[in-house]
Amino acid sequence: MNFPKIFFYVRSFMLPFMVVLGLIAYLILSLVHLTTLSIMVAFVTILAGSYPLIAESIEDIKNKQFGLDYIAILAIVVALITHEYLVGIILGLMLATGRNLEDFASKLAKKSLSSLAERIPHDVGVENNGAVASKPVGSIQVNDIIIVRKGEVIPLDGLLLSPTAVVDESSLTGEAFPADKYSGDLLRSGILNLESVIRVKVTKREKDSTYKKIVQLVERAQSEKAPLVRLADKYSLYFTAITLFISAIAYLLHPNLEAILAVLVVATPCPLILATPIALIGGMNAQARKRIIIKKLASIESLSRVDTIIFDKTGTLTLGKPRVSKFIVHAKIDKERLLSIAGSMERNSLHPLAKAIVDFAAKSPTMEVTSVTEVVGKGISGVIDGKTYLLAKIDSSDSAMRIGIFLNGIVLGEFVFEDQLKLESKKTIESLKNLNMTIKIFTGDKLSTAVELVKKIGLEIEVKAGLKPEDKQKGIEDLKHEGRTVAMVGDGINDAPALALSDVGMVFANDEQTAASEAADIVLLGGNFSSVLYSILSAKRTILIAKQSILWGIGLSIFCMILAALGYIPPLAGSLIQEAIDVAVILNALRAAR
Repeated sequence: MNFPKIFFYVRSFMLPFMVVLGLIAYLILSLVHLTTLSIMVAFVTILAGSYPLIAESIEDIKNKQFGLDYIAILAIVVALITHEYLVGIILGLMLATGRNLEDFASKLAKKSLSSLAERIPHDVGVENNGAVASKPVGSIQVNDIIIVRKGEVIPLDGLLLSPTAVVDESSLTGEAFPADKYSGDLLRSGILNLESVIRVKVTKREKDSTYKKIVQLVERAQSEKAPLVRLADKYSLYFTAITLFISAIAYLLHPNLEAILAVLVVATPCPLILATPIALIGGMNAQARKRIIIKKLASIESLSRVDTIIFDKTGTLTLGKPRVSKFIVHAKIDKERLLSIAGSMERNSLHPLAKAIVDFAAKSPTMEVTSVTEVVGKGISGVIDGKTYLLAKIDSSDSAMRIGIFLNGIVLGEFVFEDQLKLESKKTIESLKNLNMTIKIFTGDKLSTAVELVKKIGLEIEVKAGLKPEDKQKGIEDLKHEGRTVAMVGDGINDAPALALSDVGMVFANDEQTAASEAADIVLLGGNFSSVLYSILSAKRTILIAKQSILWGIGLSIFCMILAALGYIPPLAGSLIQEAIDVAVILNALRAAR
């Protein structure tokens, strides 16, 4: 039996349970004609159910805010004055149930987000003078050596000390296949060790780790107040006026307080308003399942209204990782031998382009390299079969990056690199254009490179190239002055000013420590470009459901108020009808979490 889960359910609905007990006690005491005692039980039960609402309303009055909850308080007061104790208790039950249902649904909606923090172990083995002792993750210092067993999540960022490792990075990058790691490779916290025990030298403490940053984004998102709650409060004055007007009509038609009570009972809209944050938190939860972290709930509403999207190029539209697009042989030498020479030498290099060359030459035989020397900016040299080869950058008139293989100053061959367009880029941009979005590219790269990229996409996109961070920011500012609602999608520190200024900043983050992640409103974990489209469509659906909850709930309440005013709905039936309306609206709002 799952006692923690049972305790969670019991604690979540403790207040409604107490009100139900009070209701049963009141009915029993009334049946045996213990009138005074039954009235006392009714007062205590009504107070227990409505106390949270009364406390919140007092705070609202202190802050000079107006809310719909005042109608519920007025209904309870009228119920007590008219001695409709059973109606008052049902009102208290409705208020208590609405509050607790909202809390319970919010916890369920946040469950997948909260599970992010739970993945990291609390303790980890630390190596010290050959012995291993378990210590809390929070106490681990930089340069400590931790031991991670097979099947465990790596709790802290660090360098791999073991010769090799196989890890699952899907929780951070979305990569479906296991990744091979070698001694000296950086391992980020949050990834899963799939093979044997590994040793990791810690490079960041828990508070600075990659995964801790994700958790902090989640915590910030969960504490944000829903914007449509404030929007609903703006309309509360009108709804209250309508309620009081219908109540007055009811009194003119049936000059007694019971007629007013019937209208007020139906008008009680507290859980209705609380359904809106449920929709937004549900939408946030749905995006979290796609590795999209919403830092501010207000971003969902803003994203649903976006009409212009600005994309950075490198790392956003493209993978941000160079790959060899061409290998050109200039001398009379076997191509496979030349690839073997290049691949064997670059295995000794930590340069970003070296891995691309090694991957390109992966099927070529490995050769023995001696006297390896690497100088930053000048390339890497080494001796193979008594000859000294050099791999170094070649100046080019076009925008392509080229690395040549030199022997005695003569170029034997060259590698041409390109930043590969993400597979989903063209399809996603086509879908965004079908949503009547204006698409632009702001890049710090050369215009020729950006234009070549747009040709590969095959769509008409306005390009602004050679931009500095302040230029991107100025471009966003100009668009906002035109009345556009702008989303900026980037991935680097140079995008941070534009991300911060835009209505919605979205960042592809493989390292949540970057300034870009801090400046953005939405963090897209991994490099899946279609996440942009999914996030926008999800935001639109979430806001549609939230508005449905508001309009349908208020509309049904007004309709039932009119029936109550005409005498078709007595107070007791009205309280039950309003309870059904509120529950239906909340259940509708929960659809956003799917």
